Amino acid sequence: MNRQLHLNTFINAVGHHEAAWRLPEAVPNWNLDIEHYKNLARIAERGTLDSIFFADIQGLISSPSRRPGEMLDPVVKLTALAAATERIGLIATASTTFDDPFNLARRFASVDIVSGGRVGWNVVTSIAKEIGPNFGVTDFPTPEERYARADEFIDVVLKLWDSWEDDALVVDKARGIYADPTKVHRIDHAGTYYSVQGPALLPPTPQGRPIIVQAGSSGPGIAFAAKYAEAVFTAQGTIEEGRAFYADLKSQAAANGRNPEHVIILPGIVTVIGGTEAEAQAKARQLDELIVLDHAHAQLADQTGVPIKDLDLDRPLPEHIRRPEEIVDGRSRYEITIEMARRESLTVRELLIRLNGSRGHQKLIGTPEQIADVIETWFTTGASDGFNVMPATFPDGLEDFVDHVVPILRRRGLFRSAYDATTLRGHYGLPMPESIH
Repeated sequence: MNRQLHLNTFINAVGHHEAAWRLPEAVPNWNLDIEHYKNLARIAERGTLDSIFFADIQGLISSPSRRPGEMLDPVVKLTALAAATERIGLIATASTTFDDPFNLARRFASVDIVSGGRVGWNVVTSIAKEIGPNFGVTDFPTPEERYARADEFIDVVLKLWDSWEDDALVVDKARGIYADPTKVHRIDHAGTYYSVQGPALLPPTPQGRPIIVQAGSSGPGIAFAAKYAEAVFTAQGTIEEGRAFYADLKSQAAANGRNPEHVIILPGIVTVIGGTEAEAQAKARQLDELIVLDHAHAQLADQTGVPIKDLDLDRPLPEHIRRPEEIVDGRSRYEITIEMARRESLTVRELLIRLNGSRGHQKLIGTPEQIADVIETWFTTGASDGFNVMPATFPDGLEDFVDHVVPILRRRGLFRSAYDATTLRGHYGLPMPESIH
């Protein structure tokens, strides 16, 4: 069988374009409506996509006037969507900085069991200055320190998920034995950041354990992904950058003794699709004209360290701005932003429109055939294993992708026409994890 694309869709309530919620047809409170999310999940499942994904931010990092945020707990959403769908994978974000390994391990394993083995955990380490105080954290660690903590955190979670042997459940009514206690193990972890006795409360899930997803593209993020990640969400602006990232991560995974084919790399693409290229461009212009630049302008001033009065909208970024190594949170995204602005000689206004329209990801505006062409080129020339599809608007943008782009990919022999697996691990072509016992 030919190598097949993997397609995830990143669900963001009304869409990934900053102004999507301002369109006449948009319902801003969709971010609080579980029926809306069920509808999106079913659309994605109709297209036999591998998975859907929810991000999470544990605090208000910008003014609540800016746009509808993702306010519902993502794992709660996964539980509801597990009952509303049958096959599609379900991925949610949780932070190693602000969570507890035992609780997280139980929460994700629970939803994995409820869903029949369709869950993934997107591991993040972020500590935005607006979030830390919600958890009593005001002394912000460096990215390297956060990844050291994350390394131990995930080590504990994996030990917990492995603390019940595959055949620990006996369920012998005659002898009165539910589980064999000799096959349920304490982990007795005592490390720098955590002390956890174990064992976990749950046996292995239908796919062994939830899959590990990671979304950092910085140096420490790539090293972390090479060690643990089974799928990686990344932002790559050009195909050359995509190929370099792809080769680097696969090489580091091999250096960690892993099979590089078991690390699925999925760059993000923000899509605006039309029956003609002119129609797609008109949709994109309508969205861009609804952007309110004030919030983004202030945010860019804060990131760059340049007073907003000196950040002229109609001039390029000033020469002297904050260096990437000075950024506590979001260093890799900041580097991508600055590199894009310099490479394309963008004015501040043009940069803000690009960021608000694509969130730093590659933006594809065109016909279904044009979108499919880009996807095929990246996939067949060593830049990706598939894509993290981020429609500019929901639900219509996802419907356009599923109903018009997916059929083209199927005709080209690049994507499945029906699910041939029941678990997320199966969709991604990943093996069942080996038990340490």
